[in-house]
Amino acid sequence: MDLAGTADLIRRHAARSPGADEASAAAETLELIRVQPECLLRTAMPGHLTGSAWIVSPDRSRTLLTLHRKLGRWLQLGGHADGEANLLNVALREAHEESGLSRVRVLDPELFDIDRHWIPPHKGEPGHWHHDLRFVLEADPSEPLVVSHESKALAWVAVAEVAALNPEESMVRMVRKTLGGGL
Repeated sequence: MDLAGTADLIRRHAARSPGADEASAAAETLELIRVQPECLLRTAMPGHLTGSAWIVSPDRSRTLLTLHRKLGRWLQLGGHADGEANLLNVALREAHEESGLSRVRVLDPELFDIDRHWIPPHKGEPGHWHHDLRFVLEADPSEPLVVSHESKALAWVAVAEVAALNPEESMVRMVRKTLGGGL
């Protein structure tokens, strides 16, 4: 997949009538791709593409979250594209690197969610935008987890309890999609 394919993926998602937040994130991400040819690199400023994995249990009752070391918040797993235009591959890579999971299944190759969020300055790195393409994956909660250096902890959390750990709209939106039976 190239950036044109990534843009098509975003357009297909936007056409499925997401809410206002996702529609705005999709439009802003498409504009980033249009004006910033280096948007797959973490050095691209004022923002770049990232890929995330919303990992659910086979019964869809739990999701795997990481307590992000740098941000200090419970989040889905994910990270920088680092030049990879296939953001599903990025999500799969990050799921493995950040959790140690070896048996992760893609539930849908289309986008599950799209978000644009601000990353504050940290240790000399300027603040910037993450244009986050999110995919839904499935894993077995009994598979052993390995906490990476990017995380303080990993936990399988009841989907219905995610908002108690992180009430941000982008997290709550993924909860609504999961509980709404769309998976």
